[in-house]
Amino acid sequence: MQDFWFYIKLGLDHVLDFSAYDHILFLLALAMPFTFKSWKKVLLLATVFTVTHCLSLGLSVYGVVVIDVGLIEFLIPLTILLTALFNLIYMKSADGHKSILLHLIATAFFGLIHGFGFSNYFKMLMSGEDEKLGPLIGFATGIEISQLIIVLSILALAYLVQTIFKVKQTIFVVIGSILVVLVTIPMLIETFPW
Repeated sequence: MQDFWFYIKLGLDHVLDFSAYDHILFLLALAMPFTFKSWKKVLLLATVFTVTHCLSLGLSVYGVVVIDVGLIEFLIPLTILLTALFNLIYMKSADGHKSILLHLIATAFFGLIHGFGFSNYFKMLMSGEDEKLGPLIGFATGIEISQLIIVLSILALAYLVQTIFKVKQTIFVVIGSILVVLVTIPMLIETFPW
């Protein structure tokens, strides 16, 4: 059980490490258009992300699917950029027509990409180890707990900015998305594989 907690802590530390902020940026872009009032949508998106993330992490760790690390390192900031740009389109659509179907499809795809990204780190940790399931579950649990912390923090920040400072949700999302795009562009240039 002590080893299990060790891997949970590794998963927590891996996501909450501000020097490796790509995962935080993605979750920021993903959760930004929503509020506590739309918690069911956020929960659904987080669940889809978790399931696809764990699926690709497991497939990669067990060698079922192998994807080039350089490609994954490029696709991760690309998913962040696309999510932020999608927010700008999403905020322009009429309130009655804001379906989250595209969000769900994109989130599933992005979850797969991010899971493959984490698998490289996890495989380095597990090199030479035979038993992987327990550590994999612990690591994935730590990642998912940290994602929940980040999403709740983003929703709390949105609530404060929109309620206390009276910033309209549209302005909050547009400014936040533009900032995410600006931070992500250098990451894309740095990881461009060709």
